[in-house]
Amino acid sequence: MMPTAESRLYLQPIRDASRHLVRELGFMGSTLAGTDLPPSAVHALIEIGDRQVDTAAQLCTVLNLEKSSVSRMLNKLIKAGELVTQPSERDAREKILRLTEQGRQTLAGINRFAERQVLNALGTLPAAAGAGIAAGLQTYAAALRAHRVGDGALPVPEVEIASGYRPGFVARTLEMHMQYYSRTVGFGAFFESTVGVALADLAGRLSHPLNETWSALSDGRIVGSVSIDGESLGDNRAHLRAFIIDDSLRGSGVGRRLLNRAVAFCDKGGFRETHLWTFKGLDAARHLYESVGFVLAEEQQGEQWGQPMTEQLFIRPQG
Repeated sequence: MMPTAESRLYLQPIRDASRHLVRELGFMGSTLAGTDLPPSAVHALIEIGDRQVDTAAQLCTVLNLEKSSVSRMLNKLIKAGELVTQPSERDAREKILRLTEQGRQTLAGINRFAERQVLNALGTLPAAAGAGIAAGLQTYAAALRAHRVGDGALPVPEVEIASGYRPGFVARTLEMHMQYYSRTVGFGAFFESTVGVALADLAGRLSHPLNETWSALSDGRIVGSVSIDGESLGDNRAHLRAFIIDDSLRGSGVGRRLLNRAVAFCDKGGFRETHLWTFKGLDAARHLYESVGFVLAEEQQGEQWGQPMTEQLFIRPQG
């Protein structure tokens, strides 16, 4: 695509700002984020711990690095005790990457360092400036990646997280569940009818102060959803339910934003525990749950969804 006259007006300012970002964030050094690790290794820990990446092949794509470079980096992280590998349940040829306890502590330090950088910078600006900076950086980063991978699609649209019931909550949340679970697990009509009944029941109880739902909205359309049911379990326990995002937004960070809103509601509400049920083998989702404090508490075989599945209960103590 040929650059327009208007785009050339912004060429030099964007180049200048990009260079300054690289310098101020510390990428000119041999280590990053207060660690003794190189930038590529820091980014690998972040992606594995926070961004639903769990294989070397995925890291190559996400980090834009050659396979040999990623392999050397991962071997160093494994030897350093930051990572371990596990057999994959999806493909016997794959090895799944997991943070060790040491790796989780390292990632926590990286996140604290990065959060201080951002908050210190935002502290010098008007409060309203944050939204524009976030939207602009996200759009620019998405456009850079789209050009690199040859994707002519537009960058991911801006997504708003809104609380409370919205028209179409049941239908759209059910549709997104079926889009995902019919493709990945093979669920059909029985699953759809069961989830539909559960969502309808939850929608009828959203006015209760212990219950809440959040929708991710793009141009007013629901593209993600998560709900907290604070009534059904009793004993001051919350139930995280109906967590799903549209297939087009997987890996965009929208799921994390929804999950953060839900767990913040549980912490503010003083629930002593938050429970969620999922299925074994959905490793990307498990990464996300564990990153906000959920721990696997129970596994059991069940057929309540129309076919044999290993169900998993994750529990998060009050944060």
